[in-house]
Amino acid sequence: MRSGLIELDRSDSIWTVTLNRPDKANALTADMLNDLCEVMESAGDARALVLTGRGKIFSAGADLDAAREGLAVSDLWERLSGAIVALPGLTIAALNGTLAGGAMGMALACDLRIAVPGAKFFYPVMKNAFLPQPSDPARMSALIGPARTKMILMAGQKIPADDALAFGLIDRIVPQDVLMQTAQEMCADTLAAPADIAKQIKAMCS
Repeated sequence: MRSGLIELDRSDSIWTVTLNRPDKANALTADMLNDLCEVMESAGDARALVLTGRGKIFSAGADLDAAREGLAVSDLWERLSGAIVALPGLTIAALNGTLAGGAMGMALACDLRIAVPGAKFFYPVMKNAFLPQPSDPARMSALIGPARTKMILMAGQKIPADDALAFGLIDRIVPQDVLMQTAQEMCADTLAAPADIAKQIKAMCS
């Protein structure tokens, strides 16, 4: 991988993809996004995939310097979320902390989202004079409704984990020390089922 900041573990029939730039709040560079795209585009045989991060923040979104140089409007974000949505296996965002900005797209593209109690959720593109990635508002609105989507994208609100759970933005709040164990346990039935059955059920839910 070109960045060296994305980790991939394929053990136990679950692909675990980890953002590993905790000293920079897992802020995403172009190389990191390229790595994520390539991993997701190669994961078609994964029965389940868990996306998480190192440290106390899942991701602060785009690296600020990279954003100023054009990353904020790159098509890599949409390529990444599209690749995640296309995966036939169960995908889970195990959010080890706050989720912000463009990084919201990869979590919205997952089938399920679980988060630690202190996580916050915000997407401050408008005040920075950028549009959100094209598919993000529709995916967010499908989960939490148009008004709450505008609360995040237009009113600039930071949503704490309890509210995110009540809204439907996340599906469960999980203590930090069992976050990954919980994600793996949620994959168990999918891993035990015939692959074609799991794939068809996922398609039926779309």
